[in-house]
Amino acid sequence: MAVEANERRQERRAEKRLAILDGAVRVFAEKGFFNATVAEIARAAGVADGTIYLYFKSKDDLLLNIFDEKMHELCEAARGATRELPSCAAALQRVVDLHLKAVETNPSVAAVLIVELRQSNAFVRDSDKPRLTEYLGLIGDIVKRGQASGEFRPDVHPSAVKRALFGALDEIALGWLVARRKFDLAQTGREMGNVFVRGLLAQEPLGKTAAA
Repeated sequence: MAVEANERRQERRAEKRLAILDGAVRVFAEKGFFNATVAEIARAAGVADGTIYLYFKSKDDLLLNIFDEKMHELCEAARGATRELPSCAAALQRVVDLHLKAVETNPSVAAVLIVELRQSNAFVRDSDKPRLTEYLGLIGDIVKRGQASGEFRPDVHPSAVKRALFGALDEIALGWLVARRKFDLAQTGREMGNVFVRGLLAQEPLGKTAAA
């Protein structure tokens, strides 16, 4: 009985934590990070103001936890979706598609992670971002596998590719949000992914297109 009671407490705690994170996303997306208050987040989550501090140290801590949760979800989805693909080129394109699909499906979350996160001094100062490192590592591993198999060129550094790709995805998503979703995000992702993949393929030496 004690074990069951403890499990129920843990479940209720997890549910309340999730409710607070979801409430924070809604308030940050509507009010902006600086203008949002803890009291507004508590009301959106259906909890007392003081309850927030039982789970999170501050408003900055809340924002950082939203980032960690969503990046972990994206990383797990990308890892699962690319595991059985026949080529590293297809895997890289799948990561691009999933990333931008997540933005399109949850624009409020995307606005918080792409726009509001930049307003957090805690995020800017924090050099240790394990979830971002995990996601970048997944991209880098795809590039390394492609190089090891001979599919990708060996003369590009995986670290440079993963950061360039993430930066391009971030910029495209930001542009889509700022433009109020006025262009086809999925199509742009396919075009951008194609540019990266073609630049990496070993069988298409640099300069071939220009020579043609």
